Amino acid sequence: MTDLKEHINKDKLPKHIGIIMDGNGRWATRQGKERVYGHQHGIQSVREVTEACTELGVSYLTLYAFSTENWNRPKEEVQALFQLLIYNLKVETPTFQKNNIRLNVIGDIDAFNEETRKNINECLQLTANNSRLTLTLALSYSSRWEITEAARQIAKDSINHKIDPESITADTISQYLCTKNMPEPELIIRTSGEYRISNFMLWQSAYAEFYFTPTLWPDFNKQSLYEAIIDFQHRERRFGLTTEQISKS
Repeated sequence: MTDLKEHINKDKLPKHIGIIMDGNGRWATRQGKERVYGHQHGIQSVREVTEACTELGVSYLTLYAFSTENWNRPKEEVQALFQLLIYNLKVETPTFQKNNIRLNVIGDIDAFNEETRKNINECLQLTANNSRLTLTLALSYSSRWEITEAARQIAKDSINHKIDPESITADTISQYLCTKNMPEPELIIRTSGEYRISNFMLWQSAYAEFYFTPTLWPDFNKQSLYEAIIDFQHRERRFGLTTEQISKS
């Protein structure tokens, strides 16, 4: 089997990749198991993709791990998800340190219980000075929540005369989002065969390339990621310009 990694142009890597990890529950059902079984096996895919991005030289990887809407899932599943999160943060932190990976989290962290917040913050602090790859977990996150929070803070700053409403631009709004310290994603991948973005980085993905695959998340591996990157590298990114204008630049 040909290693697709050999066909990747290292000079045209997406700087930031976002992934909507979907299909854990369906994968578990096909195995005749409970949904949590799929989440457990999805962790290996997280490891593979993170390792692949680190090896290739991708600077930012954002994983949509838990949306604000996911709080509506069965209580037992939500509890199991966060137990998995806490356990794996503890297990993976030494690996993050060894491979110079910085953990970042975006979302409504205040929605978590004290133990979860404590474990997240410990890992954030321990990896804060790492610089090879920024691995962002979107937890209790949704774009509508994020944009609403940004609008609320802009309004407060306007009332307090910290910002002139007439001076607000798209760049201003970007600086009030959770992702203000990272570049916008160039490639967004969704697994499981669904063709929607489920409230993920709506503002930031204005010019992102989307890649949809029927592969369920627990089956997504390094070769799957390489395939998505190769597809990305064969696309023409015009940002509103014509092909002729791009060729002249």
